[in-house]
Amino acid sequence: MKVGYYQFNPIFGDVARNLDTVAARLSSARCDLIVLPELFASGYQFVSKDEVAALAEPVPDGPTTKRLCEVARERSMYIVAGLPERDGSRYYNSAVVVGPKGVIGCYRKTHLFFEETQFFTPGDSGFQVWDIGAAKIGVMVCFDWFYPESSRTLALKGADIVCHPSNLVLPHCPDSMVTRCLENHVFSITANRIGSEKRGGKKKLTFIGTSEIVNPRGKILHRAPENREKLAIVDIDPKEARDKSLNPYNDLLRDRRTALYQA
Repeated sequence: MKVGYYQFNPIFGDVARNLDTVAARLSSARCDLIVLPELFASGYQFVSKDEVAALAEPVPDGPTTKRLCEVARERSMYIVAGLPERDGSRYYNSAVVVGPKGVIGCYRKTHLFFEETQFFTPGDSGFQVWDIGAAKIGVMVCFDWFYPESSRTLALKGADIVCHPSNLVLPHCPDSMVTRCLENHVFSITANRIGSEKRGGKKKLTFIGTSEIVNPRGKILHRAPENREKLAIVDIDPKEARDKSLNPYNDLLRDRRTALYQA
């Protein structure tokens, strides 16, 4: 199975241009599953609720989801991508999962970071896993990584691959995802962005790049540079994530002692 990420520098508010950039870059990609960054078409640093309202889209009927479906159909691939979702009067920092036959699902970010808390509603979708044929995939968005329960829940639900659209500004995540993969014996694909945003007199946000693909043994199969665009595709065998035995005496999930984990 060929999986990958596309790391690039979106232009805030220019949804059409950002979608064109992604579509052009993926037009020759030979890949079964690709992950795009968090809020990849809208940009990240909102300065008002009005901006969020203007850029948020319904799922599945918004232009970003529709364009992603077109690309997925043309390239016979599955895509996981972050976008601002509008549902009635509420706005969510979400990620859609689309494939050759259309929309498969939508995850709403559980753990909002920094000023996201001022613009978005905490997600209510829960952590979900979708079967795309070659693998079962789960989704978490950016700061969800900080909470080990996120990836553990996806592992318990059977995910082979954790898809992780991100807009990382803190330096810790790339190395920490090694531990998340090791402790859950799953693959992960973290798609971060590059560049910076400084809008409305706010503090400049610089995104750290270093998108990566990690295997269930904690080996980094590919890591992007900090400040350059990168489309990376690697071959994996999802079956590697399904054997949770550590040795003849220990099984990663079977040996959990949940009765002793209560706070």
